[in-house]
Amino acid sequence: MRRIVLSMNVSVDGYFEGPGRDLSWHRVDEELHQHFNDELAQASLFVDGRVTWELMAQYWPHADERPDAVGPEREFARIWRDTPKVVYSRTLTEAGWGTQIRREVDPAGIAAEKEQDGGPVYLGGAVLAGAFLEHGLVDELHLYVHPVVLGAGRRPFPDDGVTADLTPLGTRTFGNGVTMLRYALSPSR
Repeated sequence: MRRIVLSMNVSVDGYFEGPGRDLSWHRVDEELHQHFNDELAQASLFVDGRVTWELMAQYWPHADERPDAVGPEREFARIWRDTPKVVYSRTLTEAGWGTQIRREVDPAGIAAEKEQDGGPVYLGGAVLAGAFLEHGLVDELHLYVHPVVLGAGRRPFPDDGVTADLTPLGTRTFGNGVTMLRYALSPSR
């Protein structure tokens, strides 16, 4: 059975993006990037919203060809290219890099896919994450809390009354001060 993992980088004050979609505050060094690679190399599928998928598709398909790319970047470029992907979008008409386009979240279809054998499914994109949370489809939450206060930006979870009970699964603090918080989710209403 595959589990769906929502993995997000957040500031201490709870933002996943700064104003103007700023992500420059992310403290991803070689140690943290290698951790991401180790986690994501196990994935059977990446599932993203359109905005997240477009950001990834702009950079990662050829990132390993950049002369300034470090080892973990080169490795992740291969992981991203080789892992099947789904992008939820009502506007995209085509998507490359092993990506299937879906128009709507189908909770019954996703629940059936979770019953299949394979590694975890990694979910990205705040709007899409909200829809998956609303339908109780997220099994684990991995929050990477960066030691920075942004003061403004976008929060990762919807303000629509969806709640979930969290069971701690563990923590890890990296040398750059980022702390990973792992939780299992149990939907509640």
